[in-house]
Amino acid sequence: MQKYANPTRFYALSGKVLPWLAAATLLAFAVGLYLALVKAPQDYQQGETVRIMFVHVPAAWMAMFCYSTIALASAIGLVWRHPLADVAAKCAAPIGASFTFLALVTGSLWGKPMWGTWWVWDARLTSVFVLFLLYLGYMAIWQAIEEPLRAARVAAIVALVGFVNVPIIKFSVDWWNSLHQPASVLRMDGPAIHMDLLAPLLVMGLAYTLLFFTLHLIAIRSEITRRRIRVIELAEVQG
Repeated sequence: MQKYANPTRFYALSGKVLPWLAAATLLAFAVGLYLALVKAPQDYQQGETVRIMFVHVPAAWMAMFCYSTIALASAIGLVWRHPLADVAAKCAAPIGASFTFLALVTGSLWGKPMWGTWWVWDARLTSVFVLFLLYLGYMAIWQAIEEPLRAARVAAIVALVGFVNVPIIKFSVDWWNSLHQPASVLRMDGPAIHMDLLAPLLVMGLAYTLLFFTLHLIAIRSEITRRRIRVIELAEVQG
């Protein structure tokens, strides 16, 4: 895999993979939305509002997954000076921030009919809101520091320190009293959700994951192009 650390090789390979990945994303969303909106039954307590789950839960999953990707890429960049690691971390941040914002908004929409309020400062909601602030802070560092290598080092340290919030989000419903229900999918004794609801949820989770990889590849390719243009511009100025 080391040879694909070269930006030129990566750019060529990603160009071949991207159309197939985009097609798989569209297919997964088509199947997932059909199952979620047409085939999935109403919940006996929540009624039609349960369908917000198929948007909200995968968005929350991806919010944590994207930040974990940033932390992993940042660690690789700090330790092994991987040429594309910092680029991958930087490009994942806006996507992760969007997923986190979507999770917060849909969670509020779901919370109003279920809890009678748009927002409560319980452990899960507060930690996800902190995650959104971490995303904004991480992106602000890249914008504030013009020198890419220095920006990458500072942003990587912030990302790794902020990663402590991810397990807090995951286990917050177990550690503190919360309006959120405990884990329903990944459980030692098996999922607590009926298969009629679990199947479309997992397909939507797959669709969100494919969407992330599609957008991430596009963003990395754009960043590589932007940096190449910057190098050419600097060379012309110095020349």
